[in-house]
Amino acid sequence: MVRTRHQPGRGLLAVVFGRSALAVGGQGFTLIELLVVLSIIALLLTLAVPRYFHSIDTAKEAVLSENLHIARETIDKFYGDKGRYPDSLDELVSEKYLRSLPHDPITGSDSTWTIIAPETPGAKGNVYDLKSGAAGTTREGKPFAEL
Repeated sequence: MVRTRHQPGRGLLAVVFGRSALAVGGQGFTLIELLVVLSIIALLLTLAVPRYFHSIDTAKEAVLSENLHIARETIDKFYGDKGRYPDSLDELVSEKYLRSLPHDPITGSDSTWTIIAPETPGAKGNVYDLKSGAAGTTREGKPFAEL
């Protein structure tokens, strides 16, 4: 066994093999170490990213349900106050029942709503109900247009 005395500024392998510390890798990472770290990060991302996108979709569906609930309550309040349904969604904003039109988070717009007219003959106004104009289904398989 070779006994060496440790010299400050030089790693043990550098002393044994007579190289500088930088040549042995004492002040940096080897390519293998970097590849191992990157592969661990990639593995963790493959576990986290699907959960992240699932959470985004869940949040969008919750916001859509809440926006539809608020809009429907507002239409009912308008009917209770005026005795008729609004002629358009813009009338709810102009009459100060809503600050702005609700946003459909699935389509990313506030102009893709499907407006349902009153089925009662002789009912005044054009907006009885509101549905999402988004194509596709929820996580449970229910079409967005049926929410």
